[in-house]
Amino acid sequence: MEFSNSLINWYLQNKRDLPWRNTVNPYPIWLSEIILQQTRVAQGLPYFMAFMEAFPTVFDLANTEEEQVLKLWQGLGYYSRARNLHATAKFIATSLNGNFPSNYKELLQLKGIGEYTAAAIASFAYNEPVAVVDGNVFRVLSRYFNVDSDISDGKTKKEFQILAQELLPKNNAALFNQAIMEFGALQCVPKNPNCENCIFSSSCAALQYKKVNTLPVKSKKIKVTNKYFNYLILKDVQGNFVVQKREGKGIWENLYEFPLIETEELVSEIDFLNQIALQDFYNLKPVEVFVLNNNLIQHKLSHQKLHIRFFQLNFDQKISGSQPFSEIQKLPFPIVIHNFMQSHDFNSL
Repeated sequence: MEFSNSLINWYLQNKRDLPWRNTVNPYPIWLSEIILQQTRVAQGLPYFMAFMEAFPTVFDLANTEEEQVLKLWQGLGYYSRARNLHATAKFIATSLNGNFPSNYKELLQLKGIGEYTAAAIASFAYNEPVAVVDGNVFRVLSRYFNVDSDISDGKTKKEFQILAQELLPKNNAALFNQAIMEFGALQCVPKNPNCENCIFSSSCAALQYKKVNTLPVKSKKIKVTNKYFNYLILKDVQGNFVVQKREGKGIWENLYEFPLIETEELVSEIDFLNQIALQDFYNLKPVEVFVLNNNLIQHKLSHQKLHIRFFQLNFDQKISGSQPFSEIQKLPFPIVIHNFMQSHDFNSL
């Protein structure tokens, strides 16, 4: 218990004051955990505050439209989290009368909740003695105990889960889980941790064997695919624009974008301008076509690298379905398109 007690004592002296830590209400705890998946606390905190202000209860979240959820989520990425968040809120509100499941096994049945998130909610809200294992926990345990198993391997996760469970104080699960994650986030960080001023400097195996920078071991590399997106800003004679909703599975599902032509490789601007100038759009031909961003925008996703250009096409007639820019701004867009819209004065295009 020496490791666990030292970790908890460190936490009580060094923890950040975060709003979801000041409650045992499962709703804000669940909301924070979904937001913080794949997201740093500094980035996620403003989103958490915005969601709690817009949707103080699970019923408020359940009763809103998905588009409003996606608009608030805009910029966080991994938008399936937002769609699952909304679907789960509706299920809890309608099927469970607003009551969250009160144990790990039942929480696992909810959409968008995996083993880590279920353990976090169960321990933080109900103090159920189930250990959390996330990237921070992998790092702390692998270094302290010199575990060099590959964390990309599914069997390794079970190995760490067993170890974390053995260390977990059964009557203090919430505090220990918060402590080990906070220790990984603030002290035992991925690169250049301050090992000299660490409470475990005399007992950490990785420090003793000079393996801090090589643990945890993770061999699997993500294959990144290059994609080439050419967005068309269609402006009609009334100064309105055309947007469309992305359908089907894939990146940015249910978000909005401008009409898109995707190419297998980077086509020269001149060739592409000539190509689109000859096309009919809504049975109309553009009277003017030009590139809007001189520098190719590169946007990195987990498995894809997008190379993005924007072209403006002006028409001397009304385009069916076009909207004023003031209305388009209210819709949820991928952050790379949102940023482009923010950096250009669409009223004077």
